[in-house]
Amino acid sequence: MRPVVTSAAMRALDRATSAEVGLPGLVMMETAGRAVAAAAQALVGARGGRVAVVCGPGNNGGDGYVVARVLRAHGVDVACYLAGDRTAVSGDAATQLAVLERSGGAVVSIATPDALAAIADGITGAAVAVDALFGVGLARDITGHTAAVVAQLNRAAARLAVDVPSGLDADTGRTLGACVLADVTVSTGPLKIAHVSAPGFAACGRVEVCEIGVPAARIEAAATAWLVEELDVARWLPRVTPLDHKGTRGHVLVVGGAPEMRGAGRLAAAAALRAGAGLVTLAGDGEVAAPDSIMTPGLAGGALGDRLRGKQAIVIGPGLGQSATARARVDEVLASGIAAVVDADALNLLAADLAALVGARGPVVITPHPGEAARLLGSTTTEVEADRVTAARALVARTRATVVLKGARTLVAFAAPGAAPVTCWIIAAGSPALGTGGSGDVLAGTIGALLAQGVAPAEAAAIAVFAHGRAGEQLAQLHGVRGLVSSDLPLAIASVIAKIPRLP
Repeated sequence: MRPVVTSAAMRALDRATSAEVGLPGLVMMETAGRAVAAAAQALVGARGGRVAVVCGPGNNGGDGYVVARVLRAHGVDVACYLAGDRTAVSGDAATQLAVLERSGGAVVSIATPDALAAIADGITGAAVAVDALFGVGLARDITGHTAAVVAQLNRAAARLAVDVPSGLDADTGRTLGACVLADVTVSTGPLKIAHVSAPGFAACGRVEVCEIGVPAARIEAAATAWLVEELDVARWLPRVTPLDHKGTRGHVLVVGGAPEMRGAGRLAAAAALRAGAGLVTLAGDGEVAAPDSIMTPGLAGGALGDRLRGKQAIVIGPGLGQSATARARVDEVLASGIAAVVDADALNLLAADLAALVGARGPVVITPHPGEAARLLGSTTTEVEADRVTAARALVARTRATVVLKGARTLVAFAAPGAAPVTCWIIAAGSPALGTGGSGDVLAGTIGALLAQGVAPAEAAAIAVFAHGRAGEQLAQLHGVRGLVSSDLPLAIASVIAKIPRLP
């Protein structure tokens, strides 16, 4: 996993690296600038063309002056602009500005609308425009003249952002007024939340990390979240042995219920089978139809009773309905002590009264989309999406469950038993193609299968989200973003899991 830090943590790391480790800020700025210059050269490539470096008055601008100087030294046609008052440039940034000018470079002021208009083509006509306006510390909206500068940057053929695209809140990923839409972002130091979480990642393009000298142990201690990668998933996957059989791979019960919504339960059950469960039962009121490999006992309208016996995991919610009987079944599952995935209708039934969820006798994974998360938190979807990491942490605190907050970059948040800190994992897998009915039911069934095979709740959730996301990416390549249907996903998930390397 890769550590992800907040802007405040990054500033503290910078200070500690200078004061305690002894690495001057000027050296870290030089290192960052050189990494950005290398990325700019890679973007320009063989086609050539001019590079425009647009600097702000702070340390992000200092990185920009290094970029301009290094590019000039490599024979690149580069122009450097300062979008601010020169007298505001201070400290290490002022030193780098002076070094650039003493080495033959020039910095053109674009501090006024007239000055910007005079050189407009210098930015919009660039092969690569380097955004060195603002770093992680921006806490106000970009408006007025500065917004006009951002607009010019966004008209360049390619945009390269230093640390975070200007106008992007590093801690939430939300846009602060105007925002640079980068093709590539070079993170100076560890990843920030906006780089890897929604909605910020969409403005960052491809993210490259430049190590500027901050000790790894300090970064890990400062991390507020972690980015899950394929090797993590490989480490958590259940081991396969020559002696495996259906009885050793767990039995999943999917509880549907409402006859008019049978498809949701069938999708969850199919996913549970494809994700490795040895046995899967789909139970619902009345006649339940499913593929032959899935057992389909009917329910007589009352409690689940003996249907719970011998099961290692339960998925409840897809196609469950909103009746009093449905709520009673949710309560019965939570009181059973069996590992449970609570999704869809079950979450909506619990939103008004979380006592059964908080008091669950067994491990629980909840899988809300932002609207369901808002109902559980008593907030709004807009508030959830404005700061997804905070929302996921709040859900853990409120429900005491492992939380899968679905979205463009799904989060898995959890707290160890008796531990106060909430751990947040970000899963960098997925595609807009997954925004189709039934996709969430497939995810719930996949988590259930992994729980049944003995994987711990947080790891089961992370594996499932990763495999589900990669399956969505692969199917989007085959069928297009609008061509995927949820019934395609279970087999694709099996294919993704099969290709994950098995670690010794």
